[in-house]
Amino acid sequence: MRAARISRTFGVFAILGVLAACGETAVEQSLYGAGAGMATALLVDGDPVVGALAGGAANLAYCQANPGKCN
Repeated sequence: MRAARISRTFGVFAILGVLAACGETAVEQSLYGAGAGMATALLVDGDPVVGALAGGAANLAYCQANPGKCN
């Protein structure tokens, strides 16, 4: 059971990592990050609101610091 949960979580992080890097504007980057954070929080039984806030902020910060990697 634990191994299946770890495998599922790893797969989700891999997929969401690709999606989170997308977005041409700050709004898109925030929304994609929020979606990825919320989905991840739901899969690991976390708080979806906290996941969305953290994901949105993290993706926006990353994309603003590394603009060539987010478009």
